[in-house]
Amino acid sequence: MGIDNNRAVRGDYSEPTSLAILAHPLEFIHDDHLRERHICAMIDEIAQRRTKEGAVRAVLNFLTHELPLHLQDEEEDIFPLLMQRCEPEDEIERAISKLTVDHAHAGADIPKIVEILERLDAEDTGPDETESAALSHFTTHSRRHLILENAVILPLARARLTDADLDTLRSRMCQRRSLEQR
Repeated sequence: MGIDNNRAVRGDYSEPTSLAILAHPLEFIHDDHLRERHICAMIDEIAQRRTKEGAVRAVLNFLTHELPLHLQDEEEDIFPLLMQRCEPEDEIERAISKLTVDHAHAGADIPKIVEILERLDAEDTGPDETESAALSHFTTHSRRHLILENAVILPLARARLTDADLDTLRSRMCQRRSLEQR
């Protein structure tokens, strides 16, 4: 499977980020962030017992398949590249340190959220009060995290990363997804 170097057009973010966008790795990351916001809205609906058919399954797929790849893209590639390229006045270390801690918290929270969602899916029921609170806490934390990434990380990546860096990023993201570049 390969990637298409033509720019893909996104829909409503109800589907996984188009692999065609990998030709533009920072745009892919941006669209992944929009996808994650959409997933947060879906989790909020689940927490409020307003679940649409297929929502729990879609969220589970995102948390177990899409999000781990996205976190690897950031931690293994974008963050190290930014540490190399940013200027001292960018204070990138502070932002990356905060995001790395956030990723660790997400890593600890995701199995609990997946467990809740798997139970809801298996029993075709809504969450209890404790589960609703856990789901809502997760989305609140995720949205705060996305604000920092969109306001600081992506603009600095666009400003500081070189064409060679973007080629490396694209290549690594494709490898991670078992794709060939065209």
